[in-house]
Amino acid sequence: MSATVPHPETARVAAVEIAGLTKRFGHTEALRSLTTNIYPGRLTGLVGPDGAGKTTLMRLMAGLLTPSSGTVRVLGFDTVRNAERISELAGYMPQRFGLYEDLSVMENLDLYAQLRGLESDALKEHFDRLLTFTRLGPFTARLAGRLSGGMKQKLGLACALISSPRLLLLDEPGVGVDPVSRQDLWRMVHAQTAEGVAVVWATAYLDEAERCDTVILLNEGQAEFAGPPGELTATLTQRSLSLSHPKQDRRVVLSRALNLASICDGVIQGSSVRVVLRQGAGRDEIDGLANEVGAEIVPVAPRFEDGFIDLLGGGPGGTSALAESMAPVTLRSDLAVECRELTRRFGDFVAADHVSFQVEKGEIFGLLGPNGAGKSTTFKMLCGLLKPTAGEALVAGLNLRTATSDAKSQLGYMAQKFSLYGLLSVQQNLEFSAGVYGLTGAAKRTRIAEMIEIFHLQGYLKTSPEDLPLGYKQRLALACAVMHQPPVLFLDEPTSGVDPITRREFWTHINGMVRKGVTVLVTTHFMDEAEYCDRVALMYQAKMIALDAPDALKGKAATGGREQPSMEEAFIHLIESVDAAYAAAPPRAVA
Repeated sequence: MSATVPHPETARVAAVEIAGLTKRFGHTEALRSLTTNIYPGRLTGLVGPDGAGKTTLMRLMAGLLTPSSGTVRVLGFDTVRNAERISELAGYMPQRFGLYEDLSVMENLDLYAQLRGLESDALKEHFDRLLTFTRLGPFTARLAGRLSGGMKQKLGLACALISSPRLLLLDEPGVGVDPVSRQDLWRMVHAQTAEGVAVVWATAYLDEAERCDTVILLNEGQAEFAGPPGELTATLTQRSLSLSHPKQDRRVVLSRALNLASICDGVIQGSSVRVVLRQGAGRDEIDGLANEVGAEIVPVAPRFEDGFIDLLGGGPGGTSALAESMAPVTLRSDLAVECRELTRRFGDFVAADHVSFQVEKGEIFGLLGPNGAGKSTTFKMLCGLLKPTAGEALVAGLNLRTATSDAKSQLGYMAQKFSLYGLLSVQQNLEFSAGVYGLTGAAKRTRIAEMIEIFHLQGYLKTSPEDLPLGYKQRLALACAVMHQPPVLFLDEPTSGVDPITRREFWTHINGMVRKGVTVLVTTHFMDEAEYCDRVALMYQAKMIALDAPDALKGKAATGGREQPSMEEAFIHLIESVDAAYAAAPPRAVA
């Protein structure tokens, strides 16, 4: 079956022409009979679930893979017959960009210029433009390994732009990047399209896709949709609904809504629950639920993400098999986590500065902030992985300084960079984690079998974690973190880079565990995920600058009687407010 993607501007000459493209890896078809065009001066979003073929398509357009059948032409040149020209015409920033972390910013630029066959001595003005463009000018001597996530992505983009390409291929450049840094990436990309460059931006953030001129939605190697994102969004008119301010626990309401046959998707938005009706479904079921839980139900503007989930058949239901396998949590204290003036210095650098908060049992507590704000450092101190310079951390009433082993046994930790062992198979990672947490004999075998079943790991047991698709890496990491059924769970960017359907699955598990009394602390750069939290703390420059419920934080960013802003707008507003206050009254130098 051929997936043909038309484009309204057929009179324009395409920058990329793809005809009947198929790519096989053994017996697996990563792409199947794909036909589409990509046009200059336009931003084309490439979206789809894990394994849909996005990265394979990127690598084919970059000339790094050859088609099994069909053709790819870039600016008139065939990627197979004219492979040498493709490297001159296309700039490619892969998902794991090859920065040399022991080289400085400038040394990386010099190296990439040499690899492109450019004389770096003659490129000073070009380098100056790139450094100004990316705002990396003040950091030319800093090692790439010491850059924040956002700065690394901007350096990666600068390296991809070294040869002034006419086609720019960006494979998930926004992964792990905070909203402020993503604004910079968008600014840079729009400057490229304004100069006529064709830009392809693969993304797991569907709010990013919504801002593209054209979107190609891949699924199982085929294009399910292509065109302006508004065309897909329009199919959801009158099907996106909000259950506002229900009188019952919103997590319970969401779970019940997702288990209705007429509902294909649902998320928490602050104190409300947002749902999407299946195509052709009536409102009887959801109206009945709204009446039962005391919620007002109103139509809301659809989002591209609604259309994405609907087109792919809907998200997971509202029942978590993981939570169902757990016993209710009991804690000796209603306070699950306490953070008292927690401080961490690395030499003269302060990574966390007198951070204080309390988290109650059964609460989802979000820790947000730009890259480098101190979130992961705070997490590591709370997990006993990093010794505080000052202050105290308590988990389940146990002080991590004086009762380290007992406190650690009460928590599970899913690290930002996977705490999995690449030399061990999936099965061996599960067995190792079970052993570390003291599981033995029949209890160990039973729990491992449950994790394999719940997270659908049966087909990967002999695989190294390094060879897993990203979504399965995250599932394995979560399985290892909850193996011992901890009452307190720390999740450091648990869904970074995974597709929206996998994110729905994770949050079904998280909500289910919280209903069993588990306390969850989570960091995330997905601002819609912050809506699931009961309270959110915002960190900036190592300090905590705000702490409140999501709706209250959004309310603080509302100005001029306008409609309540999004969580991302609130995040940016609060950061900019601190910057403005600092600029107005900078701290005095100490004599």
